[in-house]
Amino acid sequence: MTLMRGCFIATVVVSLFSFSNAQQAPTVASTHEPALDVTSMDRSVDPCVDFFQYSCGGWMKKNPIPADQSSWDTYSKMQDENRERLRGILEAAAKPDANRDASEQKIGDYYASCMDEKKIDAEGVAPLKPELEEIAKLKSKKDLAEMVASMRDENVLFRFGSTQDYRDASQVIAEASQGGLGLPDRDYYLKEDAKSVELRKKYVEHVRKMFELLGDEPEVAAKEAQAVMSIETALAKGSMTRVERRDPKNLDHKMTSVELEKISPDFEWGIFFNKVGLASLASLNVTSPTFFKSMNEEIAKESLPDWKVYLRWHLVHADAQFLAAPFVSENFAFYGKTLRGQQELQPRWKRCTENIDDQLGEALGKVYVEKYFSPEAKSQALKMVKEIDAAMAADIDSLTWMSATTKQQALVKLRGMANKIGYPDKWRDYSKLEIVREDELGNVERARQFEFNRDLAKIGKPVDRGEWGMTPPTVNAYYDPQMNDINFPAGVLQPPAFDPTSDAAPNYGDTGGTIGHELTHGFDDEGRQFDAKGNLRDWWTAEDAKEFVKRAACISDQYSTYTIIDDIKINGKLTLGEDVADLGGLILAYAAWRQDTKGQELQPIDGLTPEQRFFVGYGQSWCGESRDETKRMRATVDPHSPEKYRTNGVVSNMPEFQEAFHCKAGAPMVNENRCRIW
Repeated sequence: MTLMRGCFIATVVVSLFSFSNAQQAPTVASTHEPALDVTSMDRSVDPCVDFFQYSCGGWMKKNPIPADQSSWDTYSKMQDENRERLRGILEAAAKPDANRDASEQKIGDYYASCMDEKKIDAEGVAPLKPELEEIAKLKSKKDLAEMVASMRDENVLFRFGSTQDYRDASQVIAEASQGGLGLPDRDYYLKEDAKSVELRKKYVEHVRKMFELLGDEPEVAAKEAQAVMSIETALAKGSMTRVERRDPKNLDHKMTSVELEKISPDFEWGIFFNKVGLASLASLNVTSPTFFKSMNEEIAKESLPDWKVYLRWHLVHADAQFLAAPFVSENFAFYGKTLRGQQELQPRWKRCTENIDDQLGEALGKVYVEKYFSPEAKSQALKMVKEIDAAMAADIDSLTWMSATTKQQALVKLRGMANKIGYPDKWRDYSKLEIVREDELGNVERARQFEFNRDLAKIGKPVDRGEWGMTPPTVNAYYDPQMNDINFPAGVLQPPAFDPTSDAAPNYGDTGGTIGHELTHGFDDEGRQFDAKGNLRDWWTAEDAKEFVKRAACISDQYSTYTIIDDIKINGKLTLGEDVADLGGLILAYAAWRQDTKGQELQPIDGLTPEQRFFVGYGQSWCGESRDETKRMRATVDPHSPEKYRTNGVVSNMPEFQEAFHCKAGAPMVNENRCRIW
C-alpha cells in the first residue's frame, strides 16, 4: 500500500534514484522551495469553500504540466529534480575509469549502453530475433510452459514469483497470480461505454503496428492483433476486479502443485516449475483460481499459431522501449499519448535513469544516500515517526467505539510495527549480475533474470524483514501489511516535503501526514486484517468489526460523490484504504505536532496562524494536476483519490481545520456527516 505521490504508474510499482563510492559529506541544494510557499497559494479563494485551490492555486499557475509528463505535482517535481541528481552520478560513472568500483562499473556501463541511441537504432529488431525464433519453433501447445518460463516479461500469461505466506508471514512461498494483459486493467476489455470501445480499437491498431514493425505484412498484422485481443479479453473475463483484490482473504488460496495442475491441466506446470528451478515445489499460493481455470480454457480453445502470435506480441511489448526509435515511438504513441495524454516522449537520459533505478536501484541508491541524505535528516524523520506512533497509541486508547480486547491487540500490532527510514541496513549484492557496455537489451534481460532468480531464491526460506520494496531515491512511501513495517525512502525526505530549516507546522502537515498515512494503513480496511506478525488473522471482536465497517462506509460514501472527470465518479470502494489513511494520517500528524510544540508560544508567519500553516502545509503537499486521459485511467486503476479530494475530503472531516479557518456550518469544507475511524 503506497502513498503514490506524483504521477501514477499503471504497473505500479514504485520509484527512483542514486550514489557514488566517494566518502564525502552529504550535500544539499543551496536553494529549494520552502515547506510552505505563500506564493503558491491563492488567497482570493475562501479556504472554507475550496481549500485545495486556496493552498495550490498559485502553484498550478506557475507549474503547468510539462510536455513530457502526464501529470505534474509537488512530488513529481521533486522526483524530476532527483533525476537530475542521478544523471550527474550516472554520467560520472559512465566514464571508463580503472578506479571505478563494481557498482560504478555496472551503473555506468548500463547508462552508457542505454544512451547509445545510434547503436540501438542501427540494430533495429535484431536483438529480438533469438526469442522470436524460439517462439516460431514451438511444435505444440505443451511447449507453451517452457517458453513462458524462459521469457523474462513478468506479465506473459500470468505472474509468478515469491510472497509471504498469508497464514505464516515468517515464511516465503511461491505465488501464481493473474496477468497476461496489455491494457492497464481487466475493465478496459469489458466496459461498453463509448470511450472504452474507442480505446480498445486504438489498442488493436497499436498492436497491429507493432507486428508490422516486426516485419509482418499489414493484412497479417491486422489478423494477429485481433487474435491478441481475443486471448487477452478471455483472460480479462477470468480476472478479479481491483476492488475484489483489495480484500486479502480473496487472494489466499494455498494449494499443492498437483491441485493447481487439476485447475489448469492444459498448461504443463511440471515443465514450467522445472524450467524456473523449482522442480520440487510442493505448494504455492494461487491468488485467483478462477483466472487459471479461464487460462486453461483459452489454451484449449485457441490454436498454436494464435498462441505464437500472443507470445510475439508480449515479447515486443515488454522490450519496445529498449529498441530502435520506431518501436519506442509507437510504444509512446499509445501508452504515453493515447492512454495518459502525454505530449512528448521523455528525453533519453530520463528514461535511462529510471531504467537503472528500476533494475539496479540499491546500487544507485547507495551513492544517492551518501550525497543527499544526511544522518541528521534521518534522525529528525525518525523522531517524527516516533511522535506519530505515540499519537496513534493515545488515539487507540481514547476510542469509544472499540472494546478493550480489540484495543489490546491493536496496541500489540502498533508496537510491533518496524520503522524503516531512508535506506536498507544491508545493501543488495549485484555481483552476479553481468552488465556489458554496448549491449542495451542484453543488460535489460540479464537484469530481469537476476531479479527473477533473486526473487525465487527466497522461496522456502524465512522472510528477510530488512528487505525494502522501494529504492532509496524514490519520492514515495509505503506500508507492508505482511512485514508490518512503514518505509520512507530518502527521496521523499527532501525539501520541500521535509525541510529541517522550516517551522514545525508545515513539516508535520506534509511529511507528518505522510508518516501518519502509512501508519494508518496498518489499520485500514485491508491492513486491519493482518496481525502484528503479518499473518492474515482476525483479531477483532465481531462487534468492533461491525463498528469499523460502519465508519469505513461513511468515508467510502463521501468519496463516491466526488467527480473525477466528465460523469466519472471516484470508486469509493477502490480508494477506501487510501482515503482512510489520508484522514487518519492527518489527524495523527496534528496530534503529534500539538504534542511536539506543547508549551511553546507559536506566532503567525506570513499572515497565517500556526494551525493554518499546518493545514496549508498539508494542502500544498497535493498541489498538482493531471491530463484528462490520465484522470480517466486513474479512475479505473488507481486506489488513490485525485489530489483535490485527498485535500478537501480530509479537511472537511476535521473540526480542527474548521476552527483554524473559522468555517461556518454549511460551508463546503464542513462535512455535515463527519467521518472518522482513527
